[in-house]
Amino acid sequence: MHYTRTAEPRTLGDHTWHNQAACLSTPANPIDPEIFFPEPDEMDRIRAAKALCAQCPVRQICLDAALEAGDREGIRGGTTEEEREPLHRNIHRRLDYARVNATLAGRDIHLTDAERRAVTRAAYQAGIPAEHLARLLKVTEEHAEKRYRQVRREIRNRSVDDRKNDDETLTASQITRDDLGTAA
Repeated sequence: MHYTRTAEPRTLGDHTWHNQAACLSTPANPIDPEIFFPEPDEMDRIRAAKALCAQCPVRQICLDAALEAGDREGIRGGTTEEEREPLHRNIHRRLDYARVNATLAGRDIHLTDAERRAVTRAAYQAGIPAEHLARLLKVTEEHAEKRYRQVRREIRNRSVDDRKNDDETLTASQITRDDLGTAA
């Protein structure tokens, strides 16, 4: 599952995006936070909350934060609890290359399992030392080396499978006497 985004990924612990949220209550624009916690049958409140989210410049970041934190209550990022449920179930498969690239650039980004594998593979292919990968993923150096061994094994197995598939496509009509060699 590839994930499309428009906003720059937020770093871990960054809540500054709250200051840009359309739901931020100010004296000039008071917002009742209860609007974001409607009962399932309160369609007018749900529509009102979603309308506010629709004009929010940080809606995607809000949704990401809710998914990453496992927040299942209320309207978040323009989605209801029911709409977010499949996203919660599949968050571990999210693969957003903006997040992968931001991590490789040294930013502290919340990563899914799929994104952590992509960071490991990209770091391995770029020749990044295991100790640097350990810092990027916040794991021990030993764990980073284990991740690199897994990537090497995947690459090796993929190349063996590719060669095997190439050999299987060679038909008998393509084999000449020269290909078989001579009998002793």
